[in-house]
Amino acid sequence: MIELGRFNTLKILRDTDPGLFLGDDEDNEVLLPNRYVPTDFEIDDVLNVFVYLDNEERLVAVTDTPYIQKGEFALLRCNAVNEYGAFLDWGMVKELFCPFKEQAYKMKKGGWYLVHCYLDEKSDRLVASSKTNRFLDNSELSVALFDEVDLIVSHPSDMGMNVIINKRHLGLIFQGDIFKDLSIGDQLKGIVKKIRPGNKIDISLAQIGYRNIEPSAQALLELINDHDGFLDITDKSSPEAIKSVVQMSKKSFKKAVGALYKQRLIRLESDGIYLVKK
Repeated sequence: MIELGRFNTLKILRDTDPGLFLGDDEDNEVLLPNRYVPTDFEIDDVLNVFVYLDNEERLVAVTDTPYIQKGEFALLRCNAVNEYGAFLDWGMVKELFCPFKEQAYKMKKGGWYLVHCYLDEKSDRLVASSKTNRFLDNSELSVALFDEVDLIVSHPSDMGMNVIINKRHLGLIFQGDIFKDLSIGDQLKGIVKKIRPGNKIDISLAQIGYRNIEPSAQALLELINDHDGFLDITDKSSPEAIKSVVQMSKKSFKKAVGALYKQRLIRLESDGIYLVKK
């Protein structure tokens, strides 16, 4: 089966004037236009191609790599808006359409929007939606407490920042756990901090409890190294100053300092932290 909106591994069947015809094991075929044909090829060679509908609504294979595939989330730029909806740049010749009914907020030309790409069953076309929450499901969780997960920053809330977890679930980073600048569309790692009633998932950007000591200590050590062996901050510094300099909570910072001090990797002075020279 040739899957629309995804990369497919297909065999070269024949060479024609408009390009190469590629096929799968079920006798389905698709055209790879001449502009995408490799310089050297032989019949029965296998190619990895992206399949979508061109401007004439014909199934076509290309060697371009889109910024988003079917079933994925990505931050895309709006190139144009007309009476039907918005057209997004996803790295392909034909732009990705986002109808007005799928816009969480009305899109404007030049704006950047986090969207989900899916196959519209009525039109059999790939479309985008910025109503990303409806493509997430927390009814059955595939994550557990303290799991490391992949995150995409979704949208802010009064309590913090909503995130997409492993492209499947909705989670929240509470404001008190945010110690670096986050922007919509950022992709980063996180830890499942808590699972609340209703399968609501709280996320931390640092390891939890005792698990936090080693990575935080390593990050602090690297930061001191990057500052020529001295950091002008102490455990008496304000939480705001610590957050600004080391992007940690004061509690995590003190644990990291304690871990490095016990290993005799740093010495603590009234004006800051010094790397112990060996």
